[in-house]
Amino acid sequence: MPRYVAFLRAINVGGHTVKMDRLRALFEELGLANAETVIASGNVLFGSRAKDITALERKIERHLESALGYAVATFVRAQIDLDAVLTAHPFGTIEAGHTLTVSFLKDTPPAHVVAALAALETPTDRLHVSGRELYWHTHSRMSDSPLFGVSFEKVLRQQATSRNIKTVQRLVQKGRP
Repeated sequence: MPRYVAFLRAINVGGHTVKMDRLRALFEELGLANAETVIASGNVLFGSRAKDITALERKIERHLESALGYAVATFVRAQIDLDAVLTAHPFGTIEAGHTLTVSFLKDTPPAHVVAALAALETPTDRLHVSGRELYWHTHSRMSDSPLFGVSFEKVLRQQATSRNIKTVQRLVQKGRP
């Protein structure tokens, strides 16, 4: 059965707390196999025979909102596609002290949005879009970057959820047979 990863946006914020065993149960209620949370409750590995990822995202979002009482934006990627996510950035090896973050998007941004993102770059911050992922490489900690606090979602005109590249690497390793 194909494996997927659901990246959940802001599931445990604003006074909401969902324990990992509850989150796994919510995924299993949908008939999704072998649900497993990884690192934090915003990352769920699971199996599904679904072919339409967009429909799968909507199904998960509807179920989570119904069960939890608030919306949880969900970004699903096939496990086999996560290797490509790791290698799709042009930044090469990430040096110690640098940070690489991947933002998962629902849709590929149009060219004018990609250009608007490029205009935000600084001497220490690079942005790169590849398909439905935005990569942000900074030569420091994110919180020290001049782009920290910039709403990429406003520029993108869509929701996103971000993970450090090390989290993505761990999800790739965890999802391998």
